[in-house]
Amino acid sequence: MAVRGCLILLFVLLTGIAHTFSQLSGSSTVDPTTITTSNSTNSSTEATTPTIAPTFNVTSESPVTTPQNSTNYTTEVPTTTHSNVTSVPTPPPTTPPVPKPAVGNYSIKSNTMADCLLANMGLQFIFKVGDNANQTVNLDPTATAVNGTCGSGGSDSSLLLTTKDITVLFVFTNASKKFHLHTLSFTIDLGNGNIFYQSNNNMSLWEASVGSSYMCKKEQSYVITDNFTLNTFELQVQPFDIKNNMFSTAEDCAADEADNYIVPIAVGVALAILVVIVLLAYVIGRKRTEECFLDSDLSFLVPIAVGVALSFLIVLVLISYLIGRRKSRTGYQSV
Repeated sequence: MAVRGCLILLFVLLTGIAHTFSQLSGSSTVDPTTITTSNSTNSSTEATTPTIAPTFNVTSESPVTTPQNSTNYTTEVPTTTHSNVTSVPTPPPTTPPVPKPAVGNYSIKSNTMADCLLANMGLQFIFKVGDNANQTVNLDPTATAVNGTCGSGGSDSSLLLTTKDITVLFVFTNASKKFHLHTLSFTIDLGNGNIFYQSNNNMSLWEASVGSSYMCKKEQSYVITDNFTLNTFELQVQPFDIKNNMFSTAEDCAADEADNYIVPIAVGVALAILVVIVLLAYVIGRKRTEECFLDSDLSFLVPIAVGVALSFLIVLVLISYLIGRRKSRTGYQSV
């Protein structure tokens, strides 16, 4: 009986403890402020639960700020590098080079309809207006009107070339059996009432003997004034004593004369090297052949004959070159 009573008492105690634990857990989930009517022991245990709840709220909100910091890293986009790259192609305002001008054939006729002035040339003008950059303009022969005067008895010859916007005047003088370009004036209409004009009447360009022509096939640049430069291409001009409407023998400019010696010098050097090679080949071959008819007393005539033949060939090449060059400098007929 005593054992049964103990078991019953233990069961009652466990039941009471379970009931008390269920009440405590239920009251903490509903509202921590409603626990004031319970016993003092219960209030002390429940008072600890509301302190835990705000700590969970704080810790749950704190990690939210960390992804915001990660978004700050995305704002560090290296846009400055792209801006530097885009600034590099900005200098393309560089204008392409102006092509070479077309060569025009110009002539002035006398009262007898015979040519008194002939000029073949391509003209390019470089001028500067104020502080602006240089401007380059080519003269179009197909859109150029030709006028001028014939000089005789010491008077000047002139060539006037005009287009829609450009006017160029060349004046040639005849003195001491020599002629030269004495005056050059240039005018261009820039639009909006702006006219650019430059002139120089104290020049000594394109000098040659009267009765011959002046020729300069290479590109030449002439500074006419501080703000105006003339470039010529394939130039040949004869302002006096024209016969049969054709250019007379040309007197070359210094630039062309320098090139004229290149071809004969190169040919002479090449043939001289060939002579040396032939002689060396003969000497080597003669040493290798011990029994040959060349071992006779007349064997020394072979290198002499070879040298004479090659020298004669050199002379023929140079003569043919000079004849061809002379023909190319004469006989240009006007159109």
